[in-house]
Amino acid sequence: MPDYQLWLTFGVFIITVIFLMWRPGGLNESIPTSLGALLLILTGVSSLGHILGIFEIVSGAAITILSTIVMSIILDSIGFFRWIAVNMIEKARGSGFRLFWLILLLCFLMTIFFNNDGSILITTPIIIRICSMLRLKIHQQLPYLISGALIATASSAPIGLSNLANLIALKMVGLNLNTYTQMMFVPSMLGIIAMTLLLLYYFRRSIPKVIHHFPVSMQNSSGSGYHPLQTTEFESDNSKTNVDWWLFRVCIGIVVLIRAGYFLAEQFGVHMEIVAITGVVLMLAVRWYRTRSGLKDVVTQTPWHILLFAFSIYIIVDSLHRAGMTTWITEFTGPIAERGNASLIAVSGLLLTVLSNLFNNLPSVMIGTFAVTDLHLSDTQLHLAYLANILGSDIGALLTPIGTLATLIWMYILRTHHIRVSWKQYMKVTFIVIPISLIISLFSLYIWVALLY
Repeated sequence: MPDYQLWLTFGVFIITVIFLMWRPGGLNESIPTSLGALLLILTGVSSLGHILGIFEIVSGAAITILSTIVMSIILDSIGFFRWIAVNMIEKARGSGFRLFWLILLLCFLMTIFFNNDGSILITTPIIIRICSMLRLKIHQQLPYLISGALIATASSAPIGLSNLANLIALKMVGLNLNTYTQMMFVPSMLGIIAMTLLLLYYFRRSIPKVIHHFPVSMQNSSGSGYHPLQTTEFESDNSKTNVDWWLFRVCIGIVVLIRAGYFLAEQFGVHMEIVAITGVVLMLAVRWYRTRSGLKDVVTQTPWHILLFAFSIYIIVDSLHRAGMTTWITEFTGPIAERGNASLIAVSGLLLTVLSNLFNNLPSVMIGTFAVTDLHLSDTQLHLAYLANILGSDIGALLTPIGTLATLIWMYILRTHHIRVSWKQYMKVTFIVIPISLIISLFSLYIWVALLY
């Protein structure tokens, strides 16, 4: 690569990362990445052959993530998230600590069944609405808001389906979903459990012991009036307060079956995007049969730009890889990794933590994956290094608000609701909670894989 292309590639990368973190005026994240990728294509840094190879790697993961978001749109249209909001307070039965556990469970499940960015977009307005209904003061809201965001984001680690970067990198290292889950579920869950307990301890004095307890129902509550991928306030919508419970249960059942189907289909060589699209078609068909609802809400509310975003960010990172950035990383990490699996896990996880908090985790996990594939490791060591990368990018990246796209979205949602959480407030929590959770996860990965193999 000529020198001018080398410097152009690094310049495009730095400027893209700045705009991804800054997002002036709520700028769509696909705009800076697309412009950067287009510049690299026009200047010949990325050729047609590179583009076709990138499309093959990225398309399946992007379609899968997009399909899960479409399913969340359908669930919202039948009242699922509104039902959650009105039942959370009732199930808490006047206990602020019980509400804390319920909110964290909600955030965990939303990420497991959908994805981390979708979980943030869905759960944050729900948590804000609950805090508003309970008339909590800002210092009483912070335990729920910050803890919910951290758990929702970290919960993308246990299974590879819950994060776009995880899915793309999964294909790069030749690891399938079942093996990923077998190797990663226990270590990452131990880290998430540790994070939950640390958050509970940190916020123990801020969580209200007693909250308002009043019965709520779908009939007397405000409708959501919001789409899970938007950040507007809940609005009254009496036309949506009656729930079709048959449709409700069938759609939830489809979501569960499709989630399980990803792991079953893999054994028969069926691509995960086929399973994802099947789930969307089934849910749309069932909804149409029951309500005669068309495709308008799905077409207009689906963030189609995710396809463009995934494709363009990968073009930039692939160009960066060919420009030699990953060579520098492998020269640094190689000697350490040769000392054994423990050193390999530690250096991979800590390196991705640093890169993610400097440059955001989406480009960082791709850079890290390129780097470990250049280390000429055995299959088991390659998978270990990749999994440690994921722990660094999903858990370690939470040290600062710029570490993940999900936390950047979370900060933006809070601003639109006139809730101010400063970097200092956020990092006072994360600099205590995240390092311990990351170390537990990385150590558990080493022990767990040693027991398995």
